[in-house]
Amino acid sequence: MTWLQTDPSHCSSESPDEVVRHFGGHSLQGLEEAEARERFTEGGGNVIDVQERFSPLRALLHQLIDPLVILLAIASGLAALLGEVLDAVMISIVVALNVGLSFFQEWRAERALAAIAGLMTPHSTVIRSGRRQHISALELVPGDLVEIRRGDRTPADLKLVTAETLLMDESPLTGESRGVRKAPGADPEGAPVHDRASMAFAGALVLDGYATGLVVATGVRTEFGRIAALAGSVQRLATPLQRRLGRLSAMLGGVAILAALGIMLIGVATGRPLLEMVFTGVSLAVAAVPEGLPAVVALTLALGVRAMARRNAVVRRLRAAETLGSATVICTDKTGTLTTGEMTVVETLTAQGRWEVGAGAPDALAHETLYSAGVCNNAELCPDGAVQGEPTERALMLAALEHTSLNGDGAPDRLAEHPFSAERKRMLVQVRDGDAAMIHVKGAPDFVLPLCAHLATQTGVAKMDEAARRDWTERAEAMGRRGLRVLAIARKPHGEADLVEHDLTFQGLVGLMDPPRPRARAALDAARSAGLQVIMITGDAAGTAEAIAQAVGFAPGRVLSGAEIDALDDAGLDQALKTANVLSRTTPEHKLRVVRHLQGAGEVVAMTGDGVNDAPALKQADIGVAMGIRGSDAAKAAADLVLLDDDFSTIVDAVREGRRQEAAIRNFTCFLLATNLGEVLAVGLNIASDAPLILTPLQLLWVNLLTDGPIALVLGAERAAPDLMSRPPRRPGAPMLDKTALGGIAAFGAGSAATTLAAFQASLPLGSEAANAAAFSAVVILSACIVFSFRSQTLPLTRLGWRGNVWLPVAALAAVLIQLALVFAPPLQALMGLAPPSVLSWQIIAGAALVLLLVPETIKYLLQARRR
Repeated sequence: MTWLQTDPSHCSSESPDEVVRHFGGHSLQGLEEAEARERFTEGGGNVIDVQERFSPLRALLHQLIDPLVILLAIASGLAALLGEVLDAVMISIVVALNVGLSFFQEWRAERALAAIAGLMTPHSTVIRSGRRQHISALELVPGDLVEIRRGDRTPADLKLVTAETLLMDESPLTGESRGVRKAPGADPEGAPVHDRASMAFAGALVLDGYATGLVVATGVRTEFGRIAALAGSVQRLATPLQRRLGRLSAMLGGVAILAALGIMLIGVATGRPLLEMVFTGVSLAVAAVPEGLPAVVALTLALGVRAMARRNAVVRRLRAAETLGSATVICTDKTGTLTTGEMTVVETLTAQGRWEVGAGAPDALAHETLYSAGVCNNAELCPDGAVQGEPTERALMLAALEHTSLNGDGAPDRLAEHPFSAERKRMLVQVRDGDAAMIHVKGAPDFVLPLCAHLATQTGVAKMDEAARRDWTERAEAMGRRGLRVLAIARKPHGEADLVEHDLTFQGLVGLMDPPRPRARAALDAARSAGLQVIMITGDAAGTAEAIAQAVGFAPGRVLSGAEIDALDDAGLDQALKTANVLSRTTPEHKLRVVRHLQGAGEVVAMTGDGVNDAPALKQADIGVAMGIRGSDAAKAAADLVLLDDDFSTIVDAVREGRRQEAAIRNFTCFLLATNLGEVLAVGLNIASDAPLILTPLQLLWVNLLTDGPIALVLGAERAAPDLMSRPPRRPGAPMLDKTALGGIAAFGAGSAATTLAAFQASLPLGSEAANAAAFSAVVILSACIVFSFRSQTLPLTRLGWRGNVWLPVAALAAVLIQLALVFAPPLQALMGLAPPSVLSWQIIAGAALVLLLVPETIKYLLQARRR
């Protein structure tokens, strides 16, 4: 039973024999079948649940507790109690539409990701009772002896027992973009995950080689499982839009209730019947609350989701679409996001000089250097022309195939090979060159250059002394400081059969890198222009991270390592993040701490990532952005947004769309509140007089739902304003409505109320139905006119043009025509209880509409001219 008490984290610093002894296994025969079954019963299966299970009931409840939805439900209930069945039904339809749209979007996104089941391989090759067999990875237990080879994903945490040229891709766990060499042995005590060379971790991909390893941890006890559990402990925060709408809803609810109570008290005090005043109070509450707002918000966000999808960004949670527009900080991964995610040969350095890829044909020495790199290579050329293999070798092979005479059919026959190892850090192959043998070597410069006695030059082979070797070592280090992975290439013109590695002729240096994406620099410039702080967080070493940061256009700044983050308290981290824009050698805990720290400082954080190590920070961030191509299932499950092209520039495009949505929601919210304020003021002032009821609850619902609602929805489709990405992001604590917006709402509301009352009084001599029709028409026609002023709160229509929203005039005209039909068509007149108003009422409405349209536009034009 000692296997149950063994701490997997200590296995890295122990020898393979010690680990085998602790777990009671066998380094050759594996576990006995009976013992494996017993351990499975005692310890459970090798299961990691990386998915955040989608609960339809929880998702539906989340929609139902929205403050505006609750407010509308209360209004519907009151209307039903008072016998206003039609009013209650219309409000209920709005509630159902809002809840249904939001729920459907989340359900559809979860269905699209339902196939994600984790990174564990379905089956594994295990040795039990001395027999090799294939079993489900879910059946593995600690002590099992597992085989892994090229193309496999490690099914559990393994302590390596044997290994041949084992190269692992641990980027899903560590963020390290380069392959990591692994070998049996004991690592230093307390070594971080990315330095544990004797371990193969669950979820890592085998790029090359073969190994056997003893299972030391399964399921949630693996490093993978620990990170998944860390992600599961993170609670999602409300989005900025949810917080702003929540505060707005609370304010509107309070205003509606106070206004209704006030009107009821005033009416009763002036001698009006109590039941009539209760009915009037409900009417006023209906007027105060923009019933169409939740539905319009949901529809606008849903349309924004479609727009983001066209830009290769899939939104998993509806209201997260707007959150990205409110982001103040983007914490971005490097590999595959700012870079292409593929190693590429970018240059060679030989005695003939530097040759850069893309600068014409290589010179003679560059040609020979690339040829040797292609020959000393285990990448495979497929029949379809594709090249498979470890990223660095694949890059070297592609360069050799493109720029030299090497090709798949005419490649020299390989006679022998000394594979790359962690100790030798070089690879040697012997091939047949005509009747003779030729040796080709590639590897780390400090392991190849000491073996070189000669140097290839333009005029032949020259002697290479110690000073020359030091010179070339310094050149290699200089290339490394530029973020290049540097390999030294050598050959032996007349290689002996015993493959003795001495007296080599040094050919030159090859520099490789994961190049920046073409649009990365422009996207970073756009992000900075938009007032966004961008921080690159990577598992790569500081030198590589800094070089890539400079290549893509990061401003010079401090590179902060994970070890330095550990040494800082919160105050120190706050100061460091003011100057550091690149974080290197980071762990999941580092990323989570940085995101939480930034949120604590009041920032809205967007976090990008692709690995299991990114999942906790993705879930903690206000908007988690996962990579769709390279991204792990755990990252996608934790994210709010999935990029289909893994491109940083797509994030900036999504920020633009998010800001457009946020501005659209704010604009149509102001529009709805301005029209509702006009209704409230008109109804309230009307109550204080002895006149008949100016607007019925049914008419108020008609305006709010069937006139203002559709117009507001079309307003929500407004294109991004020309200056949208030159403005700083709105601060997280900023209210939905600032002083300028409140002033505009008050001005429009007062003007609309005055016009409505004047039109009502002008037709009152013709009877209450004509007066009611005049007030009803005033509210609708003024809404259809003033909506154009709410396309932008700062830019006049002359700057916006009409192409930004071609459907808005159509929607406004349709609202006016429908209203005229209600007033003049006899069947509709009877339904709404209306009669044609007086000519004077129409004149009042037309004059007010012209004033309310032209005056705001003139003010915005003058203010813009003043700013210029």
